Amino acid sequence: MFGITVRDHVMIAHSFQGEVFGPAQRLHGATYVVDATFRRLDLDADNIVVDIGLATNELGAVLADLNYRNLDDEPAFAGVNTSTEFLAKVIADRLAERVHDGALGEGARGLAGISVVLHESHVAWASYERSL
Repeated sequence: MFGITVRDHVMIAHSFQGEVFGPAQRLHGATYVVDATFRRLDLDADNIVVDIGLATNELGAVLADLNYRNLDDEPAFAGVNTSTEFLAKVIADRLAERVHDGALGEGARGLAGISVVLHESHVAWASYERSL
């Protein structure tokens, strides 16, 4: 399996519901380093996984919809604990939509999967991987 990874970051605010979250039940901020990996079984006709520039641009566009937002105020996340794991899935699913819409080029239609890793710090991160 071949893969390429592009990286960006996103800054959000949110709070959690539930005793398991302790002090994170209060409003707090998070800055995530975001890695998106695009995978395919075979290279395309140009011998690439996907255009790395397009992948970088599309990751940035997906993150722009979240950046500098209080996720507690976003209707799409009403009543949802926007955990790191949950946000990794949101980002992966939004990237998958862009692949299906052709935003990463025709060659991207041969992708097998996407994984997204959100790094909370240098010692903790969460990920989500999905097929295309």
